[in-house]
Amino acid sequence: MTDLIVGPFNRVEGDLEVRLKIENGVVAAAYANSPLFRGFEMMLTGADPRDALTLTPRICGICSISQSAAAAHALADAAGTKMTAQGALAAAILHGVENLADHVTHFNLFFMPDFARSCYEGRAWHGAMVERFTAAKGASQHAALEARARLFHITGILGGKWPHTLAIQPAGVTRIPDAAEKVRIVSVLRSFRRYLEGRLFGAPVEAFAALSTASDLEGWAAGDVGLFLKASADLGLEAFGRGPGRFLSFGAYPLAEGRATRAGLWVDGALSDIDSGQIVEHVAQSWMLGGPAHPFDGATRPDEDMGDAGYSWCKAPRLGGATCEVGALARQAVDGHPLALALAGEGGVRARIVGRLLEIARTQVLLEEWARALDPGAKFMGDFEVPKTGRGMGLVEAARGSLGHWVVIEDGRIANYQIVAPTTWNFSPRDAEGQPGPLEAALVGAPVAEGEDVPVTVQHIVRSFDPCMVCTVH
Repeated sequence: MTDLIVGPFNRVEGDLEVRLKIENGVVAAAYANSPLFRGFEMMLTGADPRDALTLTPRICGICSISQSAAAAHALADAAGTKMTAQGALAAAILHGVENLADHVTHFNLFFMPDFARSCYEGRAWHGAMVERFTAAKGASQHAALEARARLFHITGILGGKWPHTLAIQPAGVTRIPDAAEKVRIVSVLRSFRRYLEGRLFGAPVEAFAALSTASDLEGWAAGDVGLFLKASADLGLEAFGRGPGRFLSFGAYPLAEGRATRAGLWVDGALSDIDSGQIVEHVAQSWMLGGPAHPFDGATRPDEDMGDAGYSWCKAPRLGGATCEVGALARQAVDGHPLALALAGEGGVRARIVGRLLEIARTQVLLEEWARALDPGAKFMGDFEVPKTGRGMGLVEAARGSLGHWVVIEDGRIANYQIVAPTTWNFSPRDAEGQPGPLEAALVGAPVAEGEDVPVTVQHIVRSFDPCMVCTVH
């Protein structure tokens, strides 16, 4: 058995290193290391609770609205308040736009360029990949970036800017769109639909959202999606990268009438409710001091000596003692979409990418519905007062998966603030029981060819999770 260190990875957010144990040409074990500690939770201790609305969005420049929404909902929960109906709707639009842009960015700029690599020369689809997805040159990349830039006009209208908007507050949003701005939002979404249907899907988004079986999916040949599916079938990507098979979602987009997608835990075809009290972060193999704890009781105490017992700055979150995979595939499976359910058992690279593509189509439709439902004459902000004492949690869904903020307030200040990010779930190290994190489990069985320093299949698997390492350890 030989060891291979892979990393740092390009085209991922932040720093990542993976140690592989190779036996008989395949990965026998993997150890994911988040090598950068940032300490946002420590910065928040002792601060005014409202500072969380300013500081936590700066954890990441890609999913800052997700962090903002989680912080706002945590403070609202602690104060016993809720967003107004229109405030929640505007917040959902802001959040949905960010998630939609994130998915499109991941597909075009982070994931697909690997298929343009010279190691795939001679494959029937390689020439098209080079033309569409060569880094910084691909035609599909340019089209995606232009469409993404136009889409973010909506965050300018509703949030003032992106990233790091301060528009989302515990009781609503700070800005009311007027009638003309509502028309503009609808127009921007119409333009983004033209991009999706003209290049990404090559057909109406509703047609892709209506797929229900793996056979239906395999018959899709249009657009960049069709090119991905052709390459995936040729390389057998459906067989690589299966995670733990337990899919978690907190439910996306809290609205007055309930969340837009269902919350739950999907395991082997069975869906169950989530008991957030069973979430525990373990640190036995992390460079952290302390013991396993629920986020309300957790601590962020870095082991500055980086002792031999640990190998990552990432904690190891578990639900009821078990690992969980989070992300678009998890969300869509928990929500009961038939195509996601058909692919959840497969659970590998193809399934994760299709989960994101499916979510692109469904989110576009949702955003159009929400934009039409905006009422400029309604109330977008309610009342909120920081409690002297209290605790609250904000559970949302970022593009990469389930995101939770937990705040404890004492004497009007933050006594404890803990964050469990999507990549903390997916890229966690082993716990005290030796359970590997979802990525670590997914890498087992990946082929490693003789002389491969950065195995291409390993890269496909890692990028199918779309890691955001700066969020992982905040």
